[in-house]
Formats: sequence, structure tokens, C-alpha cells
Amino acid sequence: MHDYLTNFTGARPPRREPIHGQYVDLEPLDSPMHGDDLFSAVSDPVGVEERFRYLPQSPQTERGDFDSWIAEAADSPDPLFFAVVDRSTGRAEGRQALMRIDAANGVMEIGHILWGPALRRTRAATEALFLCADLAFASGFRRFEWKCDDANAPSKAAAKRFGFTFEGVFRQHLVYKGRNRDTAWFSIIDSEWPVLRSAYEAWLDEANFDDSGAQRQSLRELISESRLS
Repeated sequence: MHDYLTNFTGARPPRREPIHGQYVDLEPLDSPMHGDDLFSAVSDPVGVEERFRYLPQSPQTERGDFDSWIAEAADSPDPLFFAVVDRSTGRAEGRQALMRIDAANGVMEIGHILWGPALRRTRAATEALFLCADLAFASGFRRFEWKCDDANAPSKAAAKRFGFTFEGVFRQHLVYKGRNRDTAWFSIIDSEWPVLRSAYEAWLDEANFDDSGAQRQSLRELISESRLS
């Protein structure tokens, strides 16, 4: 039996234009505009080795190396890089990309995520992920992917927290930095997004945080509640 898609004619590829949120803006990566802030965020010596451990780049602690990378990344249509800009400060505190953009089949991946110390484990970081997923499904994509090294336990935990479904491991999938990578695959599909979107909106709402900034309900709890309702 075949699943015929009578109404699907492809998705709209993401454009090189800003995506605005409540806590962050995703701005198309621009070397002159974001270079100074982003270099400061990614080269912070505290935890720099860990931040780059599972990325294809070596730690970007030298400005010349960083400038070469950002010039190339800013010109890339796929991966399409965005700077994650904190709306409260106007500073670029991290970067991420939409990649493997297959509009004909409605599949897109988020990757190259590097959230600096000011972004990690914050509302802003969660919103940065949410904005990309929401754009994907609003543009007609059927599938939004997250992939990571199977050895990268924090990334796998983040994918599950964000509501992605684990699909399995591709063994000996890639070689990077001279190492083998078994790749863990996760996805969200379009039929799941309305429930997840509702949970994200509830979690990001100011009312979900007390005066000290602590969450009243976790995203995981809200996703579970949304799936049961």
C-alpha cells in the first residue's frame, strides 16, 4: 500500500532574511555585522574545547581563523547560517544553520549549533531552536531533523528535551577531525508540530517564569501535557 501525497508540491526554501522572536532575533550571518560579538562568544576560554568537540571546526580562538570561517559561512546558501542575537543587548551570542535543505521532499535539518556561554540553557536558546522549527513547518516542510555524534550525550538530551523523536543510529556514518562518527538521528514531522508548538509557546511565555527567572513548568512537562490533551 502506498501513501500518496495528493496536495504536496514541495516546500518553500528558507530565505536569507531575519527571523524575529521575543528574546532573540535570528539574523543572516554577516561578517562585518556579527564578527566581533560572535568571535567573543565562541572564543571564550571557559569551555571552548567542549563547545567545539563535536563540530567540524577546531576551537576558534584565533581571530584570523575565525574571520576566514565566518566569511565563508556568510556566503553559504546551504548551510544557511544565522547569528543568534540577544534582543536585550543586541549582541550576537551564538550561531546555528538550516542545512541539507531539500524543499522538493520537504526535509530540512538544523545544525552547526554553537551557543556561547550567555545563551546556553536559557530561554533565548530554546527560542532560537523554536524559531527555526516554526519557520520550517510554516514553509511547508514535512520533516525537521536533528543529527549528532552518538557519543554527544548533551546533544542527544537536548534533542529529546526539544521534542524530537529518536530514530536510530547510522554506524560509521562520517569521519571528522580524524574520528569516526556514528550518527544519532532525530526528527519532528509536520503532524507533530501543532502540539509541540503549543508546548513551546507555553514554556516561552513570561508567565512560566518566576521573578528569579526560574521556570514554573519544564518544556518536557508541557510537551507531555500537550500530547495527552
